[in-house]
Amino acid sequence: MASTNDLKNGLVLNIDGQLWSVVEFQHVKPGKGPAFVRTKLKHVLSGKTVDRTFNAGVKVETATVDKRDMQFLYRDGTDFVFMDSSTYEQISVPEATVGDVANFMLENQDAIVAMHEGQVLYVELPASVVMEITYTEPGLQGDRSSAGTKPATIATGYQIQVPLFLETGTRVKVDTRTGDYLGRVND
Repeated sequence: MASTNDLKNGLVLNIDGQLWSVVEFQHVKPGKGPAFVRTKLKHVLSGKTVDRTFNAGVKVETATVDKRDMQFLYRDGTDFVFMDSSTYEQISVPEATVGDVANFMLENQDAIVAMHEGQVLYVELPASVVMEITYTEPGLQGDRSSAGTKPATIATGYQIQVPLFLETGTRVKVDTRTGDYLGRVND
């Protein structure tokens, strides 16, 4: 249990048997009436966000979420197999739980796997990853403007938009949250 005064971003609450993560919170002290805390909560499993208001000082139940550093080993059918970096224990995570993160996961890549009471809640990657472009149309001479983009397929098979001058085999940095091209990586 925690007080509403202890709320912080990323804290996971157990409300009515469901897990909600605090995205934003704001303590409000109106000139008239009692103080309260306005929060934006995100459902851990579905990703749905809701606004919720708590009276100041009210106790809320927190959930213990164990975030472990794991390494993605391989795909086994529709499941993803991860290995705990410290215990070498392997777990299978269903494709539905991994979600869009799968678009940016290569074998032997490090990830954070969040678990609650033995159940995997979600998989988290670093904010950006380096990927190699496996296919894109060749750029034409003079295509150096920053205005145009073209589709490019990265090593995982996911398609992103890149500037016209990039070619197959180029290594690029990609934002794992949005899938946006962030820049070229020079080795």
